[in-house]
Amino acid sequence: MCAGAKKKENYAEKPHVLVVDDDKRICDLVSRYLSEQGFVVLTAANADEAGQLLARFLFDVLVVDVMMPGQTGLEFTADLRARSDVPVLLLTALGEADDRIKGLEVGADDYLPKPFEPRELVLRLNAILKRTAVLSGEAHQFRFGDWVYDTKDALLKKGDKIVGLTSMEAALMGALCSQIGEVLSREDLAELCDVDAGERTIDVQVTRLRRKIEEDTRAPQYLQTVRGKGYVLRGEAV
Repeated sequence: MCAGAKKKENYAEKPHVLVVDDDKRICDLVSRYLSEQGFVVLTAANADEAGQLLARFLFDVLVVDVMMPGQTGLEFTADLRARSDVPVLLLTALGEADDRIKGLEVGADDYLPKPFEPRELVLRLNAILKRTAVLSGEAHQFRFGDWVYDTKDALLKKGDKIVGLTSMEAALMGALCSQIGEVLSREDLAELCDVDAGERTIDVQVTRLRRKIEEDTRAPQYLQTVRGKGYVLRGEAV
């Protein structure tokens, strides 16, 4: 395990980050910088060590390197998504667009190319934490078909069935519900979701949401494409 780990229990009010990277230098650098910025940081050198820490502690966000020995960051994220919605930021090799797109497809919330400025990492982590924060005030619910989405708790339900969403999926649902029934461009959705990753990111997240809410993703009833304009969620406020 890389240096710089601290016990979560002593810092309950601070955001908790797990950094998973086999490069000890990066672990040390990220751990030191994030700690100075008010984060509590634990680090792991590979997916196995990360799994052990996830079994013992709760984290607000994970920073995961794509290129790790053994289980890769993409494989680790895909496995994690089967049991958890904890946000994941992937560290990718500079210019490896395929890795970034694959990361979004398996459920990552954001990515950052190496080498990176520590300040940018903090900004991206804070943006993720902002998206995952529970909104204050009264709950707002929106219905589409048998589905109900609560923007306060970021909760998607169909009867008694609750479907887990990643922070990026929840941000997209919130953006669509904020103007339900209205067509939103990819640029609009990216701005509302507080991301700067281009149109492809929105397309990937729409595809993931459709797999969860549509019976036939090839002929969606609720989350529809309006050719040349963008996307629209067909439903109503309740």
